Amino acid sequence: MSLARALALAAAAACCTGAFATEHVVTQKAKAFSTKKLSLKVGDSIKFVNEDPFSHNVFSLSDAKSFDLGSYGQGGSKSIVFDKPGTVEVECAVHPDMKLIVEVQK
Repeated sequence: MSLARALALAAAAACCTGAFATEHVVTQKAKAFSTKKLSLKVGDSIKFVNEDPFSHNVFSLSDAKSFDLGSYGQGGSKSIVFDKPGTVEVECAVHPDMKLIVEVQK
């Protein structure tokens, strides 16, 4: 196998395994997300970390990404991968004033 072919295969394998995806961290503290708006690329994920002394339940009913991470307490975290472009409105089922807009780009 030629070196060029081997490099091409290695690059293709890396691309398909999400080697270029980024994990963004959003904390939850004082009944608020650490940011109100976040831009990311398809394949990226958000890790939600609960720094409050009570539970949170992160969810979205958006067409671009619908999910419910369930309830988790202080020190807990949950992650979600965003697999298609669009605007995702993220909320907390326990604290309705907690809102985050995620813009997922190609």
